Amino acid sequence: MGNFFKTLFSKGQSNGPESNTQKNFEILKYDGLRAQRTGRVEYAVKCFKEALALEKDFETMSYLSQIYTQMGQTKEARQLLEEMAVMEPHLTDTFLHLAQVCFIDEDYTAMEEAAQKAVTQASDNPMGYYLLAKARQAQKDQLMAIAHLTKAVALKEAFIEARLMRAAILIDLNQYKEAAEDVEAVLKLHPEEETALLHQGQLEEMTGEEEKAEASYRRVTDINPFNEQAYLRLGELFLKQKKLTEAIAVFDEAIELNPNFAQAYHERGRAKLLNGDKEGSIVDMKTSLELNPEKGNALNGEFNNQPTASTNVLGL
Repeated sequence: MGNFFKTLFSKGQSNGPESNTQKNFEILKYDGLRAQRTGRVEYAVKCFKEALALEKDFETMSYLSQIYTQMGQTKEARQLLEEMAVMEPHLTDTFLHLAQVCFIDEDYTAMEEAAQKAVTQASDNPMGYYLLAKARQAQKDQLMAIAHLTKAVALKEAFIEARLMRAAILIDLNQYKEAAEDVEAVLKLHPEEETALLHQGQLEEMTGEEEKAEASYRRVTDINPFNEQAYLRLGELFLKQKKLTEAIAVFDEAIELNPNFAQAYHERGRAKLLNGDKEGSIVDMKTSLELNPEKGNALNGEFNNQPTASTNVLGL
């Protein structure tokens, strides 16, 4: 790499510094683009950074910010995007990208600010309202999130992500009829949309149609055997119905597909305890906590989400 840049900057000196700088900039920029397209990400970053050292080019900054975002280097991406927003304050896409990066950073105040600027510039762009909704939801303002999502859907009826997000919030608020409308709209467009089918199962379960809920969850596992939420929902449905053998079988299958599925171990441990297998329950509990100590909700050895199984299985 060092030799490449040394060779590059030693060429064409007779053409004068200004023309040589422009030529070197263009070579670096388009070499970076080729590297990005062929998956040589680190080389692309070096090329773009060297190009920007020669010229503050908005397009090159955009390419580099995209790579930084993909690499999870959000600090670097935000710095570039904030510079870009000053350079070209009328470009909505910059603020949309900045809002998405702020969401990754869990900086929801900055996310909302960037999304609001996007909406102010382009009130007919549904993505701006969707990002505003995500920011409000992250700040526990569900009603305002629904308001923004409603605007997004009004602008784009087939906005799948917005409808699914609104359905999830409506389910949390026990607004089942309204949630079902969004779920049905999504499934009409995409009959095998997994999240929509999971929401459908939830709604069926909550309204007492448990056989239909089981069918919805099983349909998801048929479509995608690696959808972890489908196994959890199905197993938990069986637990609620006191079908302990069936629940354990579902969690067995989930763990076979993903041996590091901490929540499946936890739920299987709960099912085993209810089924009288205290020793097996202890093993699953410990495995769950080892795999995910931060989110294990039974640090004291209790299954707190199942009152009938709150026995201290670890003996702590």
